[in-house]
Amino acid sequence: MTIFTKIVNGEIPCNKVLENDEFLAFHDINPKAPIHILIIPKKEYKCFQEVDSQIMCKMTDFIKEVATHLGLDKTGYRLITNNGENGGQEVMHLHFHLLGGAKLKWDHQSDSNSKEFF
Repeated sequence: MTIFTKIVNGEIPCNKVLENDEFLAFHDINPKAPIHILIIPKKEYKCFQEVDSQIMCKMTDFIKEVATHLGLDKTGYRLITNNGENGGQEVMHLHFHLLGGAKLKWDHQSDSNSKEFF
């Protein structure tokens, strides 16, 4: 059981933004932007590769609803999911990071030397 499943089950509190029967959006406890929301399916899927396309269709609508609820649909936002260990996924429960509230920089890879990969 992941920490996100414990949040869904109410075992760990969270600062909820929006919720329905299938999905939950809540504030990240270690924000990387003025607005940093985690969006998860309530059912545990390990990663993006495992999730059914029908669930992703519904999740897309939920993510848009969260963005609109926060006013990010007007100002812009970044949507990120990490997939697997090499993709940077730390919690093995499918989740999306919704970041916004400011003009976001793209420097998260600044500590990597791309020449190392070739």
